[in-house]
Amino acid sequence: MFQIIRRRTGLVFGAAAQHSRFCLRAATVELAERHVGSRLAVWLIAFSAGVLSVQGAIALGWLDVSTARPLAATGSLSGAILGGLMFGAGMILARGCASRLLVLSASGNLRALVAGLVLTLVAQASLRGFLSPLREALAALWTVPGGAGRNLLSLFGLSPEVATGIAALVLLAAFVLAHTRQVRPSHAIAAALVGLAIGLGWLATYAIAQSSFEVVAISSVTFTGPSTDTLMGLVNEAALPLGFGVGLVPGVFVGAGTTALVTGEWKLERFGSDTPTERYLIGAALMGFGSMLAGGCAVGAGMTGGAIFALTAWVAVTAMWLGAMATHLGLRYLSTRPALA
Repeated sequence: MFQIIRRRTGLVFGAAAQHSRFCLRAATVELAERHVGSRLAVWLIAFSAGVLSVQGAIALGWLDVSTARPLAATGSLSGAILGGLMFGAGMILARGCASRLLVLSASGNLRALVAGLVLTLVAQASLRGFLSPLREALAALWTVPGGAGRNLLSLFGLSPEVATGIAALVLLAAFVLAHTRQVRPSHAIAAALVGLAIGLGWLATYAIAQSSFEVVAISSVTFTGPSTDTLMGLVNEAALPLGFGVGLVPGVFVGAGTTALVTGEWKLERFGSDTPTERYLIGAALMGFGSMLAGGCAVGAGMTGGAIFALTAWVAVTAMWLGAMATHLGLRYLSTRPALA
């Protein structure tokens, strides 16, 4: 059951992300260049649609996220800040976040495939391997207890109904922005489906948790953890182990790859002189460690955690934006600086 739900959610996310060109890195580059463009509009549509779907479901009584790990467990603000900055810098260097690398890999981009594998290996090392002591030490610098203290809505005294209304207004504004920036209607709709996939994941796992005789942790779309589980399963097991997270990655890959083939966008891309390998590898390593330290990737923390207003998720995604913008501007400065005589 878990596999089926994850796979279907992954198919929706992968197809929608491929068609909409959903990409946090591209949005941060636009903002760093002081340009409010199409990529920022697409990201805003996806993010606000995710918040709207989740908070709307909570307001209607269809969903309860109070036991979700991003809210109920002890969180790390130091991890969110440091990990978010590292992740943001890494996605600029690797030209894509964890989800974008997976989507690009499915469309024939070998650079993204290599970077994604490195990201996954470093993430595994950060979770259970030789990098885990460093991650744990950094995460312990500033922690926050679970409960109301990690819920931004509770901290500001806002209800899910208010959050739903604000998200609806932001979504409407994002669609208007997309129209003025000449985003194709199908791309805007696909971006909204990316956000709706976040809500679908929360609703589906909550429904299973309510009917299951076993304890089931509710969650939604995230990539670093499921990617490591999938890779370790392929390496260590004759068949992929049944688990909630394992079906997401193949689902996204199939959804994105099928969409790329149908639309004629599938294209084999390799490393070249203008795409230095070391830049991708460093970026992937930063994202692998940063995502585990921050509690998730640009989608897992930024959108899935952001949609339930987890404090550490909003801090992490803010740090990702800042890290990405600073890295982009730093690289631009280095590329335009006059060479020394």
